[in-house]
Amino acid sequence: MTRMMITMLAAATLLSACVASDDVSRSVNPITESSQFNAVESNLPKVMVGQYSVQAVNVSVPRSLRVSEANMFYPIADIVWRGDVRGDRHAQIKSIFDEAAAKVSAVMTQGQAAIVDVEVLRFHSVTEKTRYTVGGVHDVKYILTVRDAQSGAILDGPRKVHAEVKAAGGAQAVAEEQAGRTMRVVIVERLVNSLRAELSAQVTDPLLVSQALSGVPSDFTTNAN
Repeated sequence: MTRMMITMLAAATLLSACVASDDVSRSVNPITESSQFNAVESNLPKVMVGQYSVQAVNVSVPRSLRVSEANMFYPIADIVWRGDVRGDRHAQIKSIFDEAAAKVSAVMTQGQAAIVDVEVLRFHSVTEKTRYTVGGVHDVKYILTVRDAQSGAILDGPRKVHAEVKAAGGAQAVAEEQAGRTMRVVIVERLVNSLRAELSAQVTDPLLVSQALSGVPSDFTTNAN
């Protein structure tokens, strides 16, 4: 190898090292002063900000939804719920959504005043047989519509939202029950996160992301799904 080739190879190696160093520094310190650096393209946590001041959430659970009380691994029905004593399952499901909606309304207080309509399509939790053996999934689907609080004009939707969360099984389910983490608690928590995510938009300005992560104001959520 000639001296000139050695010199050129060394220069190329040095240049590639500089490029690699720059990439590493960006990943270590993704928040920069430049507004051109988009948070979506960085390694920043996903931060959402509420778009509406939620004035009310109207929840409907149509009586046409089929209920099953069969104690089998996977009943074919729209509503399967064992977290309350046997009774009016439609009313019980509405109560669960109402609780989640109240928690969302309490923290989403900035932005355009809006009314949110929620129509439940499916609420398929787990039966006793499933919960105390293998566990499964709490599967919930609903239609979301957002309307202007004054004019009633539709701002978003109607659109279908799918929210699901793991249902513990066996000894873990028993332990959670004893600790107060009931199926209702788990599902309400999931619905709160789902509703807040659907009524929010992702923050892309690094300065706003930094602000959210420094104190996480009530209108911000991180990693909402």
